[in-house]
Amino acid sequence: QVQLEESGGGLVQAGGSLSLSCVASGSIFSIIAMGWYRQAPGKQRELVASINNGGGTNYADSVKGRFTISRDNAANTVYLQMNSLKPEDTAVYYCNSRLYERPNRWDDYWGQGTQVTVSP
Repeated sequence: QVQLEESGGGLVQAGGSLSLSCVASGSIFSIIAMGWYRQAPGKQRELVASINNGGGTNYADSVKGRFTISRDNAANTVYLQMNSLKPEDTAVYYCNSRLYERPNRWDDYWGQGTQVTVSP
């Protein structure tokens, strides 16, 4: 099995910054991509940012220019630097990893979620 351990998150004032980290460990053959999703109360979980192992990234329009995703492939770690935070960024943030646990197929794994709260 694969486990994703998230760290970071917390309470920050609007305009502030937070950094999230996620480390994947366990039975990993290779990682296809890692990313961050978030889910606010009453809303569907949405993609925030993702990065593949070639370094290609994509971002939700709402966070472009404010958030930066990066990774350390050797350490199976993904980061999310969040700047200029807004109250609407308040959500539970989930780390996701799409990976090959075995060479024959890929699976998605999820972290437990970390709360990010941005106060006005």
